[in-house]
Amino acid sequence: MADLEKNLAGITLAPYIFKAMALIGVRGKAGGNMFRHQMATLGILLDYKIIDPVLLKAAVIHDLFEDAEGLPGVSRNAISSIDADGPAVYDLVMEVTMRRVDGAWEPKPDYLTRVMQSGSAKARVLKLADRISNLFNLGFVNDRAFVRRYLRETKEYILPHAGAVNADMYTELCDLIADREKKLEERLPPASD
Repeated sequence: MADLEKNLAGITLAPYIFKAMALIGVRGKAGGNMFRHQMATLGILLDYKIIDPVLLKAAVIHDLFEDAEGLPGVSRNAISSIDADGPAVYDLVMEVTMRRVDGAWEPKPDYLTRVMQSGSAKARVLKLADRISNLFNLGFVNDRAFVRRYLRETKEYILPHAGAVNADMYTELCDLIADREKKLEERLPPASD
């Protein structure tokens, strides 16, 4: 535990948290507040004792370019110039950011496949932490079709790769999926999907 404290002591997150504050009040597709989702993703990584500075900093702003694009301070230069890790943080964030194709977001299956099959090791770990946070938030979503689609995407595009990325995160994802499927049947109104 002393090593963990020593390693974390050298990581400066404040400038990244400030950038993430652009997401305060932005509502996520799976419900919840996007700023809080960034912090939850960071918390999940820390819970798994993942202390890579670039990965932690990227977790804090991983949705910035999807959900706050065009706002002041949301640019390659603004992120890259934060500190010595800035360029690597920006690159990692871009790896887990959906891309625009002909003015539209890339299809979700293509995006998830790209990250989980072709992404760097850090990108895949970040995507798992992101997905764990989103699955937790699904417990508060009442749109049955959305919940079913999200669970299906997770099982089809994330789980086949998750075990090789982090066995413990894979287990948590499986547990969350089972819980959300159970809650879906127990509490949501009959499907019209």
